[in-house]
Amino acid sequence: MAQITTDVLIVGTGPAGSATAALLSTYGIANMAINRYRWLANTPRAHITNQRTMEVLRDLGRDVEAEAYMHATPQELMGENVFCESLAGEEIGRLKTWGTHPLSQAEHVLSSPTRMNDLPQTFMEPLLFKTACSRGTQARMSTEYIGHEQDSEGVTTTCRDRLSGETFTVRSKYLVGADGGNSAVAEHAGIPFEGRMGVGGSMNILFRADLSRYVAHRPSVLYWVMQPGADVGGIGMGLVRMVRPWYEWLIVWGYDINQPAPVVDAAMATQVARQLVGDPELEIELLSANTWTVNNMYATRMHAGRVFIMGDAAHRHPPSNGLGSNTSIQDGFNLAWKLAAVIRGQAGPRLLESYSAERAPVARQIVTRANQSIAEFGPIFKALGMAEGVRPEIMQKNLEARCDATPEAERQRAAIREAIAFKKYEFDAHGVEMNQRYRSDAVETDGQIEPAFELDAELHYQPTTWPGARIPHVWVYEHGTGAKHSTLDLCGKGRFTIFTGIGGEAWEAAARSVGAEFGLDIAVRLIGPRRAIEDLTGDWARAREIGDSGCILVRPDHHVAWRAEAMTADPAADLRRVLAKILAR
Repeated sequence: MAQITTDVLIVGTGPAGSATAALLSTYGIANMAINRYRWLANTPRAHITNQRTMEVLRDLGRDVEAEAYMHATPQELMGENVFCESLAGEEIGRLKTWGTHPLSQAEHVLSSPTRMNDLPQTFMEPLLFKTACSRGTQARMSTEYIGHEQDSEGVTTTCRDRLSGETFTVRSKYLVGADGGNSAVAEHAGIPFEGRMGVGGSMNILFRADLSRYVAHRPSVLYWVMQPGADVGGIGMGLVRMVRPWYEWLIVWGYDINQPAPVVDAAMATQVARQLVGDPELEIELLSANTWTVNNMYATRMHAGRVFIMGDAAHRHPPSNGLGSNTSIQDGFNLAWKLAAVIRGQAGPRLLESYSAERAPVARQIVTRANQSIAEFGPIFKALGMAEGVRPEIMQKNLEARCDATPEAERQRAAIREAIAFKKYEFDAHGVEMNQRYRSDAVETDGQIEPAFELDAELHYQPTTWPGARIPHVWVYEHGTGAKHSTLDLCGKGRFTIFTGIGGEAWEAAARSVGAEFGLDIAVRLIGPRRAIEDLTGDWARAREIGDSGCILVRPDHHVAWRAEAMTADPAADLRRVLAKILAR
């Protein structure tokens, strides 16, 4: 007999595991989270935090969102990706990134009530973990997952206490593997993958040094150093990443994956830092160094029976585009409400199959995008004459040639500008971050045709209420007080929500009756003049894509489950039909 019982056991307390634990505890679902280490992230690996992730934190509570902003580097300092010969040397070019270009900034402001920021994993993990534990998660550190067995009623997991060496078992209804890129849970569950691990080698050098004189006038998260001898994957480039402005830094440096991983000591770290910064007298405080591999692998299915995987366990890729922890947290947002609904008896177990149907395509997309972004540095190296295989002295000569007053140099300068501008697909890909549209049995389109993307779907978020898409954000206003709320604030928080307007009052009665049948508390937001919520700007009427009497049914994760353009002949019957399908009743 198991020594511990819980509804959900989560292996791993990184962004995916801690977010899932926090959400489940917020929904009142008993859960336990284990971590094989004594504490959380000890290096600031993930850091870019996009708007969709901030919406998840906002859904957890405005206090959680506010604390994230408090610790984060704000969007205006994420600024302009700089390409230079060294931080102290000549600048080659720069690119406004992460929503800081005025046109991109406008799109960001229109798309979400939240703001993109730079929040290192050393701050994000404790915030999520604290939220989980304070709301009810039972957490055990220094506890290692050994293996699991599942049956028709649940999962029995064997764990080892790394302090005492003793093993114990946990019985849960469901098991979540959020245990990273070498996931033992995924391996033991027989999860299928496509792609390849270990396609390149890199090392992180974390250090402190005051570099404000080189960077404060051109604030950025990333400084790309293009110089002969610099080496990330053998292509003549080093990366200096801001961790805390402007005194804590992380250098990314490549090594030959076919050779043993190097040992980075203080002398080597100082030499690399001096080379990339361009200051031969620079003294650094080395905080840590570690090696990692560039991976190109994703799960084609993210569950096996009662076992689910998420985060790096499911999508293994380089940090390009800053998608890692964001996608991990969003995995948890997708799965947690479904687990809660099934455990409460509000939904049938088949609802959980929609997790793979909806999130596995996202895993494939972001792994493909991140690895493609690495390849898209190629045109920059080509334009600078620094392609792989060119001798360092020739690289330097080619690099300097861009300054000449010749037709060839003019063409080179144009090629450099074009190549740098093209990197917006890595550093300003708002559509990749926000355009996720789900297709599964947890969505009912009633045959409505998906609207085409009118703009580049990777670069630009394009809102729609088509079922499967995230509900568009607009500001609406409380009648009487004038207080404004995002449409995202009016839904989520573990509940289904109906949006309707004047003439849609019958949806309220339908929500009460059908909600009682299903054991659901369905919120209804009737928006219109002299109603509790008013659309004073008309933005909601333009965004909703239905008439006043229509209905938009939104899932707890902000995604549209179903919509009706106008009042139907029997709204209760339609709502009952749709919820029965979505919840696998």
